[in-house]
Amino acid sequence: MPALTHDDIRRDGELLIAHFSDVHALSLGGVSPLAFLSKRLAGGLNLLLKRRHRHPVQLFEALIQDLNRVRPDHVIVTGDLTNLSLEPEFALARRTLDGLALGPGEVTVVPGNHDAYVWGAWLRHAFERAFVPYLLSDGALTPRYPLERLRGPLAVIGVSTAVPSPVPFADGRIGVRQLAAVEAALQRHAGRFRVLALHHPPVQNRHAFLRGLRDRGPLQEVLARVGAELVIHGHEHRDLWATVPGPAGPIPVVGVGSGTYNDTRRERRARYNLYRVAAGRLVAVETRSHDPASGRFTPFATRLFAPSPGAPQVVTGLPQLITTPA
Repeated sequence: MPALTHDDIRRDGELLIAHFSDVHALSLGGVSPLAFLSKRLAGGLNLLLKRRHRHPVQLFEALIQDLNRVRPDHVIVTGDLTNLSLEPEFALARRTLDGLALGPGEVTVVPGNHDAYVWGAWLRHAFERAFVPYLLSDGALTPRYPLERLRGPLAVIGVSTAVPSPVPFADGRIGVRQLAAVEAALQRHAGRFRVLALHHPPVQNRHAFLRGLRDRGPLQEVLARVGAELVIHGHEHRDLWATVPGPAGPIPVVGVGSGTYNDTRRERRARYNLYRVAAGRLVAVETRSHDPASGRFTPFATRLFAPSPGAPQVVTGLPQLITTPA
């Protein structure tokens, strides 16, 4: 299948939604050593020993350039824009994100656990202050989760699962209040193509006790009652595919790999997803990954969704990892 472009959309009236996650912008310039008297000490050592060169900002910049070439209708970023919730990291991620030609009105961002890495950043609302134009619900003056953005037939509902946690945890929570608001938003926007965006997987993931979404069960119950057309997440740095029950049938749950992961393996290398929507239904997902030879993002795999429940799906490219709800 050829690469999806906005020109294709203009011809047949479809929507194209881009999704990336876990870019982990790193900047330590001007940071006081006192800032590491916290969980950041362990995170900083991990960066020094393992991850310092895993997420180069050059790949983030290349991703932005590719999105500007593809020209989707909307871009969704599901968190972990930083490593340690440091102010220079937030500033670097914001400067890079501002390179998107679409502008904040058509780019929606939610936080990940690394964006609330320590209590100080979380209590100061450091993420929200850095990305406020990308976080505002329609008509709102200040960020509040869940955020709601309506764009024609599209409804984007952004959820925060980011809470500070001690070493070695990287878990997430939605919370009772936010869950109730998510359910109300999904009900309110029934009839649109509803995309629920969050950082942590709403299904069982690797090492779920340490890294999982604590209230994924209650979220699955909400989805079973009121439905959604698509749920997207990051966190695992892998391409993940699952479904959860919905009132009208299974709801696709898609996790995207890291947008900046520097790896020689094409199946792990920096990537993002393009979701193609026609007549209120998800019809295809194209994964684009970074090609070191050309320095650009190119098609890696495409999944064509069945036109009716129970019909087979078609996948081109490498096999995908299937997960199951739990």
